[in-house]
Amino acid sequence: MAKDIKQLKQDFLDYLEIEKNRSQATIRNYDFYLQRFFNWAKIDRPEQITPQLIKDFRLYLNRLVNQKKQPLKKSTQNYHVIALRSFLKYLAKQDIKTTAPEKIELAKMPDRQVDFLEGQDLERMLEAPLKTEENPIIQKRDKAILELFFSTGLRVSELANLKTDQINLKKDEFSVRGKGDKLRIVFLSPQAKYWLKQYLDARQDVSLSMFVRHDRAVKRNKEGVEAITPRSIQRLIKKYAKAAGITKNVTPHTLRHSFATDLLINGADIRSVQVMLGHASITTTQIYTHLTNQQLRDVHKAFHAKGRQKDKE
Repeated sequence: MAKDIKQLKQDFLDYLEIEKNRSQATIRNYDFYLQRFFNWAKIDRPEQITPQLIKDFRLYLNRLVNQKKQPLKKSTQNYHVIALRSFLKYLAKQDIKTTAPEKIELAKMPDRQVDFLEGQDLERMLEAPLKTEENPIIQKRDKAILELFFSTGLRVSELANLKTDQINLKKDEFSVRGKGDKLRIVFLSPQAKYWLKQYLDARQDVSLSMFVRHDRAVKRNKEGVEAITPRSIQRLIKKYAKAAGITKNVTPHTLRHSFATDLLINGADIRSVQVMLGHASITTTQIYTHLTNQQLRDVHKAFHAKGRQKDKE
């Protein structure tokens, strides 16, 4: 007896977990996007998924608004399509008749706005922890966090989950496990190494977490102290941006963007930056190139409006 669409969806989610080693968060998202499609389409067999049905669903998503009367972002619409396309690929592997996944194209995305810090703004931000009246160990912790962000381009969750045995301060590199459980190498600048050592030398606890809370209200766990959370890191980034007089919205991802932008401006190739950021696709990394293409800037400076320059002479 052929399986219905509900059972096939569960088989697909199990496949993502077991065969593809996707995270529970990813699996929950795929489940949500597929269930929204099935609830809208009211189908129970895979052969009912036709190109016209998918087109109508995309029109539905494009016209969908939330309680604030705001439409779904194009990226969110694409997430639905990506989940559906992955499901169709799975069905094709099982020789189950349905629409061919290669017939589905993603919507063209508008260029992403990339916020980053450079020059004096960046320097003031990095120095901000040392200019507060915080406990010295908090100053050293927060200074180490900022330097580590700028040195490595870590995601906030990656930094919050670091353990002390991951980083050997006698070396300039360490491994981190990022999205999709993929391992990559990141590199420590001299400043990051120095402030990590300053912070670790000031610690008197036995926690394995690289960054821990030091406020009086801290809850104790079996290691004696509580690791700092991604949310806490987000708050301290905003605090130091404000202290540095930066008016734009600065997040941990802004420092990740700053890391990538700094590399590209100073001549790094896009493929190397892709690997250091842990991007699965070069397309993701290419959001930086329109801001950092030094070669195009040099060409413009060398060849643009030469006649006008001669007129001035």
